[in-house]
Parts: sequence; structure tokens; C-alpha cells
Amino acid sequence: MARTENGKVVLVVGAGQGIGRAAAERLHRDGFKVAIGDFNSETANEVADALGGKENGAVSVYVNATDRDSVFAAVDETVHELGGFDVIINNAGIAPQISVEDVTEKDFDTIFDLNVKGVLWGIQAATAKLKEQGHGGKIISAASQAGHKGNPGIPLYTATKFAVRGLTQTAAQDLAQYGITVNTYAPGIVRTPLMEKLAKDTADSAGEPEEWGWKQFSKDITLDRLSEPEDVANVISFLSGSDSDYITGQSILVDGGMVFN
Repeated sequence: MARTENGKVVLVVGAGQGIGRAAAERLHRDGFKVAIGDFNSETANEVADALGGKENGAVSVYVNATDRDSVFAAVDETVHELGGFDVIINNAGIAPQISVEDVTEKDFDTIFDLNVKGVLWGIQAATAKLKEQGHGGKIISAASQAGHKGNPGIPLYTATKFAVRGLTQTAAQDLAQYGITVNTYAPGIVRTPLMEKLAKDTADSAGEPEEWGWKQFSKDITLDRLSEPEDVANVISFLSGSDSDYITGQSILVDGGMVFN
């Protein structure tokens, strides 16, 4: 199907690989002009070029999600390069494996700076720009099935994703008056570089092969297959479009049936 622009602009933070890249590609197909935001400028440029570059509505934008000023600057650059701003996807994150007994203050600060502060800065930057432009929009952030049910072996990651859900629920109520909806997507076990590292680390710590590590995370999937990034991108597409206009403050599980509410 040929791409037809929908007049909307989206910034995807953490779009250089994995779920973020799949989301950027899907939203571009949906007709969005897409800013590929990433800390790694090389991968961001690769994705933007693969989508046809600025002439085809795709640009790369440097962003360090842990740095508030950098996130605000990325939103400004998105407007400058693409002529508007309607949606932000706060997708950047890390998932280190560490036991609850071994967590250090540095460990805590590192993951909360990215997984939680990064989302907060994204919410703030998007809200400021949407209010400045005088129209509503959508703020969409990465939660996780681990933010619905605590997962063993990843206490810090789990805690950050519960925090993201809390931020989202509050922001949805505070920002509704401006026509801004705020939601999260909650992936399960997805074949991404982040998950590959986590599965390998899990296996290594137990002295087992990497496939054993994958099984520890995927054994409870009802649909009996690992998720692909495109599965999550489909949900991000829904949350970014008009069909989700009456949804806010929610966390949509896309985990193949791991957590049931």
C-alpha cells in the first residue's frame, strides 16, 4: 500500500533499533512524518535514510533521554525539521539483570535516569510544545508486562516500569484539559537487542546456554511464541492514531498472554 501523509508528526525516542525502529517504520507507513530520535546518531541516520530521508518525511534527531535539555531540544528540532509536532513515543530504556540483594546506588540511578526520568522529560517536552502549538496530541511511553507483574531477577527494571505506569496515570488526568492523551504499551518478551542481552546474561549467570535464558522468560507465553518488534509497533500505531482518541491513562499489554487482569 502506498504511503499517504496524514499531516501528523511524531518523534520516536530510542528509534535506532528494536521496538523503536519498528514503531518508526510502522508510523511512517501510516503517514506520519517521523523524527528518528536516538543517542546513537549513526543508527538514527541509518533508519532515517532507509525511510527515504527528509524528502520522504523522515529525519534523524540526536537525543539523550536522560538529559532534560536534550529531550526538549529534540522536540524543537523535530518541529524545525518536519514542520509540526503531534505525538511522542518515549521508548528508550535498559533492562540490566541484577539481584535485589546486589543493587547499588549507582545501579539505581543509572536505570531510573533513563527509564523513568527519560519518560518524565518526554512528557514535559511534548506537553510544552503541544500547548505552544495550541492543539492536543498524544504521549505514548514504554511500560512492560514487568510493570504489571513483578519479574524475578530484574527488580530495578520492574520498579521503573511500575513508575512509568504511575506517571502515565497522573499525567493523563492532569493533561486531559489540553486535549492530550497519555498511554503506555507494555511488551512481553520481544526479540530485541535489549532482550537478547538479558536472556544471555540470565543464562551466563546460571552457567547455561543462551537458549535456556530465553526459555526462562518465554515459558509462560500463552500464544507460545516470542514477540517480534512489529507486534508491539502495531499497538503503538493504534495508540498514535485517531482510533485511540477516547483512551487515556492506560497500559496496553502486548505480551502474548503472560499477564491477565
